[in-house]
Amino acid sequence: MQTVIAFIAIFGSLVFFHELGHFIFAKRAGIMVREFAIGMGPKIFGMTKGETVYTLRLLPIGGYVRMAGEDTDTVELQPGYRVALVTNEENLVEKIVLNQKTQYQNVIFLEVERADLEKELWIEGYDEEDKLVRYNVSRTATIVENGTELIIAPLDRQFNSKSVRARAMAIFAGPLFNFILAFFIFVIIGLFQGIPSSEPIISEVIDDRPASAAGLQDGDRVMKINGESISTWEQLSTIIQKNPEQRLQFEVDRKGTIVTANVVPQGVEQGEGTTVGQIGIMRPLETNPVKAVVYGAEQTYDGIVLIGTLLGKLVTGQFSIDALSGPVGIYKTTETVVTFGFYNVLYWAAMLSINLGIMNLLPLPALDGGRLLFFAFEAVRGKPLDRQKEGMVHFVGIVLLMILMVVVTWNDIQRFFF
Repeated sequence: MQTVIAFIAIFGSLVFFHELGHFIFAKRAGIMVREFAIGMGPKIFGMTKGETVYTLRLLPIGGYVRMAGEDTDTVELQPGYRVALVTNEENLVEKIVLNQKTQYQNVIFLEVERADLEKELWIEGYDEEDKLVRYNVSRTATIVENGTELIIAPLDRQFNSKSVRARAMAIFAGPLFNFILAFFIFVIIGLFQGIPSSEPIISEVIDDRPASAAGLQDGDRVMKINGESISTWEQLSTIIQKNPEQRLQFEVDRKGTIVTANVVPQGVEQGEGTTVGQIGIMRPLETNPVKAVVYGAEQTYDGIVLIGTLLGKLVTGQFSIDALSGPVGIYKTTETVVTFGFYNVLYWAAMLSINLGIMNLLPLPALDGGRLLFFAFEAVRGKPLDRQKEGMVHFVGIVLLMILMVVVTWNDIQRFFF
């Protein structure tokens, strides 16, 4: 149950902050957001606030922010279409009811001749006396069909009407918020758990490990290893890792007394044929608000570099696609991480957030990076690419991504269950 709760909390937080980035910057640009969704597929829950529908959906494989003008979300009123109009006190049309049966009182029936619901906002047609009349339409008018209301989107509220910079920022903000989330998670870890100290002091000796067997104790300050002076934890760690199964002579300061101990680091495989030494000691931690912020920035940067390097190896063939993990693999890793405590879960969530941000910035169709690439082309050409062609490219990208998701998930299932 802990794993399920942790997985849902991590997934929900990562997707929420990613989509929140899109949402906030779309709103800042004046773009109408029709839906803010967590998850994909069938809707489990939904609520409407203002002009946006907030939904929770069944499949935990992503989310989306649906902006006006991005898809076919507009209704064209064809000539000859009979509608019912509901007007306000200023005689502006507030509702356009498409079906003939209407629950509204004092409606005006109209046979549509022409309509402009994007630029000048009016509707023209023949009334019940067969007279050609025109009504101005409110900017917040809704089109009602079978009880479902859709707010009209004036052209200046649509995604494609905005500048390249505004559109690019609305798209880039998703991955950006993932990096920001990771930064704040690392800061929280630094504030409450503590920041790794550079002092070569053993904060804890783990039972039944080489350090314990050699007689090292909590609080020992390592002064020398094999006669070499030790001044930082990084120096201490490097020597231990480079000498698996090799005897090391430690000189430690134990409450003012110099004590000598012989330690043989245990060899531990790290993958790719690499073996490192470990002796079972814990690094000291310190709490400092300023250092916590610096720690958050450093860990976020290091995470971006690490994941970027792994992606580079994947492209060059140094890293197999079989090593990639999908939802099943992430769940199984979360199951392991949960056993190591709350702060390890937070660290895992931060790294996943960085991973989500970087993956979305890849210049591939259907991803945020692919859309940013199209915006770059538009900026260079001075005009947008053909919308239908761009849409087809993104559709092909979605299909390929779904195929990749199936392959990765199948690899996960074989790895963990067979």
